[in-house]
Amino acid sequence: AKGLTTSLDPGYDPSERWEKDLIETLEYVDVFLPNEVELEGIAGSKDLEEGLRRLDNGHTLVVAKLGRNGCAALVDGRLVRAPAFKVEPVDTTGAGDSFNAGFLHAWLRKEPIEEAMRLGAACGALSTRALGGTTAQPSLDEALEFMRSRSGEPGNES
Repeated sequence: AKGLTTSLDPGYDPSERWEKDLIETLEYVDVFLPNEVELEGIAGSKDLEEGLRRLDNGHTLVVAKLGRNGCAALVDGRLVRAPAFKVEPVDTTGAGDSFNAGFLHAWLRKEPIEEAMRLGAACGALSTRALGGTTAQPSLDEALEFMRSRSGEPGNES
């Protein structure tokens, strides 16, 4: 993609075949955003770090969305994790997409990976406040304020 940044959220494969051409496609993707089930199926490993290592092609940043367990990525050979923000979810539909939006917003602005992961986690958490996939998606200001208000929580010290 000449001069463009590409990202891919694979979506669940109900056949659970996880075609090999998806792995080949990663050569053309800057950021790959699978959830835990997708990562396991595509990488063929139940171990998070091993799955991330199997998909590490030296070009694509793989960020695994782990629901209430936060998110993880392999950056320069080291495992980086960010915790989830604790909320009482009403509906988790669209939380992964909201995570993607927050993460990509910060990542495209060259924020440190940990901050991009925190913004993604905040957007994902806030999106679960109401029924429907887009009803509770936060604005950037809402997400940043939420992060500030939760900065003292364990795992969210930044």
